[in-house]
Amino acid sequence: MNSHRVNSHRDDPDSQQSAPIVVGVNGSEGSDLALRWAAETAGQRHRPLHIVYGIDLLMVSSTAGSHDVMTPSVIDAVRAHGTTVLANAAAVARQVAPQLEVDTEISDDSPARLLIDHSKTAHLVVLGATGNAGTFAHLGSTLLAVTSHGHGSTVVVRATGTEQNLRHDGPVVVGIDGSPVSEAAIAAAFAEASLRGAELVAVHSWSDWDAGKFAGEQSLAIDANQMETAEAAILAERLAGWQEKYPDVAITRKVYLAGPTQQLTQWSRSAQLVVVGNRGRGGFTGLLLGSTSNFLVQHAHCPVLVAHSA
Repeated sequence: MNSHRVNSHRDDPDSQQSAPIVVGVNGSEGSDLALRWAAETAGQRHRPLHIVYGIDLLMVSSTAGSHDVMTPSVIDAVRAHGTTVLANAAAVARQVAPQLEVDTEISDDSPARLLIDHSKTAHLVVLGATGNAGTFAHLGSTLLAVTSHGHGSTVVVRATGTEQNLRHDGPVVVGIDGSPVSEAAIAAAFAEASLRGAELVAVHSWSDWDAGKFAGEQSLAIDANQMETAEAAILAERLAGWQEKYPDVAITRKVYLAGPTQQLTQWSRSAQLVVVGNRGRGGFTGLLLGSTSNFLVQHAHCPVLVAHSA
């Protein structure tokens, strides 16, 4: 990888207190909103902001044609464009948070590889998405790769045409499905709620299918009230240790018999952040994203934090 950092004076990035917020930019509407969100968050938390731009020379070369050779002039032009995008991004970040420590990096690597690499030591990795895309093909391979294979916490800020993505009110909402992957989401959600001084809403659905519509049957041989009571007890037990660790966080527990995707999407209308795990209940190790996380990063009305389990 060939990369170049500007104004790169930072504390030890391996130190938890000095770990930067890393944001990927490309000059699009989505990345501009993600940049503003990242700069504001870094300023509030007194953390450095590291802005990165991946040229992806391999992709540029393949686009130019398999028999063409990337000439120095073409490479220089591509790098010059990236440098301009970074300079503009740094200026915007300093407008958002004038006291912010900002540095930039341009790399020949792909944006996905660059962000995944930085996610190993970052406080947060932030990237943007534009529009209400129906598939990950529309959202782009970078978003899919980083939310699926990154480390720590990845925040997707989607440009929805409203200012809700930069709101400061409303709760932090976490989706809990009862799987081990949920533990990383719970940890990230409590930390975010504490840092924001926000209420935490823990949303748990015991089933991913529509209640009363399984195998063609209109009802199930279960007592819904008993099931809800049991699931509420399980949720309370799972959250108890975290409540002791974060006594400053007020928590509301919500248990639904089904429909985690629909419930979390509805909550995203009033939340300032939704937190989910990177894989669904019982997902295979290599599974990219659970269906709920997949849907939310495409359709949520507020930023979505995807927490990756160790």
